[in-house]
Amino acid sequence: MKINPILRTDSYKASHFLQYPPGTEGYFGYIEARKLIKAVEPLDETVFFGLQMFIKEYLLNPITKEDIDEAEKFFIVHGEPFDRDGWEHILKEYNGYFPVTIKAPKEGSVIPEGNVLCTLECTDSEVYWIGSYLETSLLRSIWFPSTVATNSRECKKVIYKYMQLSSDKPEEGMAFKLHDFGARGVSSSESAGIGGAAHLVNFMGSDTIEGVLYANKYYNEKMAGFSIPAAEHSTITSWGKDGELEAYENMINQFGGNGKMFACVSDSYDIFKACETFWGTYLKEKVIESGTTVIIRPDSGEPSTTVTRCLHILDDKFGSIVNNKGFKVLNHVRVIQGDGINLNSIRDICKMVTEHGFSLDNVNFGMGGALLQHLNRDTLRFAMKCSAIKVDGEWKEVSKSPITDPMKKSKAGRISTFANGTGVSSFCTQRLDEQTFGKDILEVVYQNGKLMRDQTFEEVRKLASL
Repeated sequence: MKINPILRTDSYKASHFLQYPPGTEGYFGYIEARKLIKAVEPLDETVFFGLQMFIKEYLLNPITKEDIDEAEKFFIVHGEPFDRDGWEHILKEYNGYFPVTIKAPKEGSVIPEGNVLCTLECTDSEVYWIGSYLETSLLRSIWFPSTVATNSRECKKVIYKYMQLSSDKPEEGMAFKLHDFGARGVSSSESAGIGGAAHLVNFMGSDTIEGVLYANKYYNEKMAGFSIPAAEHSTITSWGKDGELEAYENMINQFGGNGKMFACVSDSYDIFKACETFWGTYLKEKVIESGTTVIIRPDSGEPSTTVTRCLHILDDKFGSIVNNKGFKVLNHVRVIQGDGINLNSIRDICKMVTEHGFSLDNVNFGMGGALLQHLNRDTLRFAMKCSAIKVDGEWKEVSKSPITDPMKKSKAGRISTFANGTGVSSFCTQRLDEQTFGKDILEVVYQNGKLMRDQTFEEVRKLASL
């Protein structure tokens, strides 16, 4: 369903043009990931990502007279007032493009919590309220992909820590250590596209096609993500329990070959029997002779103990080498865990696997709901607030400070984020007219209908790298 750009907001926003003080002619707002209430595993930095997708998809498409007519009819029946004069002014003076300036850091930048991530300022005094009007769509265009990218990167930190501990070549294979299994677990195709692209900022493995397409389209990438042939339970159980061995053998016949790999879910009945009897005994020589790397997937049970037990069985059957760091690397087979995967279970699996003497080279992860869906705006406490209005030619500070929740105190003034290096202590949010610290990292990205910066996905990935 195509949504009228004027209707891509909260209902109550339509009445706000009547609510500001007399003489108001300017609006300045900002978006931040507010400081978190420290919990078990605080996420104290944010990967900024997603704004470019929103601008290209929505802000480069102007409103039309038909949009104004439709919106007016809707709001009258809906119970809200409508500033037709204001929207007609936008249509006449700006050819239907929103007269605002949006500034933001480069996408892929890693910014400590509590700093400004985006600012929006209206450039026309007659429709100053448009800044607040855009809050709904602008905020969600940033909080969701930024939170997914941040969550994915936190997982990457944990995986890389254990790769450094247990792998001779920790850099190799990192791009495919965490695979996106989240397409079916999100609320919409657009969520899959936006969230899936955000995960690809950190990794290159994905079965979420929409995510790959979004990264390719909006960030000028030829192919942002990759996959391999893989079985699901239906393709294994369709052979019947008595045909389980034949189902696995068919996978080798179809997808095997020197240097090739495929993944095969193997817990439809008994994952341990599958590893020991089917893969490790009857099909062992066929796997070896084919030159294939078989990636066996458990999909049930307690993740860390199940994965570790599978590794022991496969080591007994296929053997392993001991690398220079003293950890075992299996011959011919690997394991991917795709059930119950989140930041904590990844840590548990990595810890147990390495404690049992296995390199993390042996294990990959697939994450579904916890990657793209088990997140909300409060995961990183995202908010957009007005921090200044211009009244009768003078800018005035605006902020809130609720007595019942000091953590919700907002910032005041026309502000930006400045940096003088790297690290948490190198960032500081200050007023533009009182800047004494570092360089302003917020750049003009959109202005009055024009995209002012067009990043490549390669650049985004480089900025977000560990």
